[in-house]
Formats: sequence, structure tokens, C-alpha cells
Amino acid sequence: MATFKAIRIDKADKGTTAALTEFDEADLMDGDVTVRVEWSTLNYKDGLAVTGKAPVVRRFPIDRGHRFAGTVEQSSHPDWKAATR
Repeated sequence: MATFKAIRIDKADKGTTAALTEFDEADLMDGDVTVRVEWSTLNYKDGLAVTGKAPVVRRFPIDRGHRFAGTVEQSSHPDWKAATR
């Protein structure tokens, strides 16, 4: 099973906690597209979520850095075929 690193934000007694965490595919939410990520980034709201400065996270835990570019490895979605960049 493939492993990867992701920023995970959890609810804590006093606010939130954020940490770079090792994940594997079993940790992912259900979905229909698997992408081999080549580039990823964080945006302004990700920064707010990581610092806990603003209440932008509505569901915990949550993984940040979901803006990415890569190649589709497998998909059951009609708009995204395997090997699509």
C-alpha cells in the first residue's frame, strides 16, 4: 500500500493541532480517482486552517494541500481517465 505525507488538522481542547503525518491509502476518504501527485500547494485558507487563526475547518480531522497536479492512476469517474495529466 502506498504511503505519503500530509498535513492533518485535528480538533483539540483549545483550538486545533496541525502536524505533518505519514498516511497510507487506508487513511483516505472514499473517492473515485487516484492521482500520482507531482506538485502540491497550500493556499490562504489552508494557512488559516493550519494556524487555527480563523474557523475555516468544519469537519475534523481534515488533510490540507488538496490543490495538486499529477497523473491519474485509476478512476471510476467519466471525466478522469487513467493516464490523464
